[in-house]
Parts: sequence; structure tokens; C-alpha cells
Amino acid sequence: MHLVQDPNAPRAAEISFDQFLAVDIRVGTILAVDPFPEARKAAFKLTIDFGAGIGTKRSSAQLTQNYEAAHLVGRQVAAVVNFPPRQIGKFMSEVLTLGFPDEQGNVVLFSPDKAVPNGARLF
Repeated sequence: MHLVQDPNAPRAAEISFDQFLAVDIRVGTILAVDPFPEARKAAFKLTIDFGAGIGTKRSSAQLTQNYEAAHLVGRQVAAVVNFPPRQIGKFMSEVLTLGFPDEQGNVVLFSPDKAVPNGARLF
């Protein structure tokens, strides 16, 4: 999958509201951050608590350019929780942690500006 990072790129094709609802985006709190030296691009292994309905899931995230591991623990992040798990090296990434590219193309996390319950769904 190629992700367009050009802020001047035209918008994607229209989708229906039902298609939007099919993407399950939830908020969770990062419980642990581990190094991921085997990754092709510098990344962390995140353990994220999405509350009772979803549970705890793992994610590989290329955040090393903008974040230190110690500052990520306790932070709430948004993630797609209904994609199939994806094998990344020897690591199984269960959710897609969401972010936007900064001026250099490095990930800036997408997260609520106030605390919300883990597992809350984006609408």
C-alpha cells in the first residue's frame, strides 16, 4: 500500500458513509514501548490498551524520529483495530497506529487533545 504524503495531493475518491463506518478507529493508551531493531525502517513495538471491548493489542510504529520511548508510555493514540494482523519481520502488528507526516515525512501521532475512555470509537 502506498500512502500519499504530499499535502497538496488531490483528495481521494468519494466513499459512502457505510464505507467510513467499516473502518474501526479506536483510542487506546500506550502501556509499553519496546525497541524494534529488526525493522527495515527505525520503529518501536507498542503495546496499547483499547479497553475491555478490544483488549490489549500490539503495533509496529515508525515513531523514532519524533518521539522517545519513555515519553510515549501513558499517551493516548488512535488506531485502526479491524485490519487483519500484519507480519513485520518476526513481529505481528495487530493494529495500525495513526499519524500524519511532518515536513520531513516523519510520523506525528494522531491523538485526542483530552483524555477519553480507552476503546472510544472515532466518529
